[in-house]
Amino acid sequence: MKTSRPLVERLIIEANRLTRIAALATGTTTPAAIWRTLSILSTDGSMRVGDLARASRVTQPTMTKLVQSLAEDDLILRIADVEDSRAWLIAATPKGVAALDAWRVELGEALQPMFADLSPAETETLEKAMVILESRTALATRIAQTARTRKVA
Repeated sequence: MKTSRPLVERLIIEANRLTRIAALATGTTTPAAIWRTLSILSTDGSMRVGDLARASRVTQPTMTKLVQSLAEDDLILRIADVEDSRAWLIAATPKGVAALDAWRVELGEALQPMFADLSPAETETLEKAMVILESRTALATRIAQTARTRKVA
């Protein structure tokens, strides 16, 4: 099916679909917001609740509840912000990073059958696409971290 949508838009749509399909295939009942929050902390480092809420696209009260739940499970910890004694930084714990890694493995295993019949050329194409995507997301992460650093300073 040919579409007139721009390439980047199609990539986003299909990546979201792929994640939903994988999550459903695993049968997990853990809310996506939990994994998204741990993923953000794992890749972007510690941040304040408000910044984490913006990055996760939820309200600050919702993030506060998520943080409380994650802290109760020892998946995150609150660190006193040396820049502002009234604020806390939220960071993923080793247990949180391990849980996220295990969930990602589970997602991959759930979708492996969908990709088992790829030709070597198709696999190589996807490998090349991953290098490009990883470089673009790494750039976006660096830009976001720089912006947060400037905002705090």
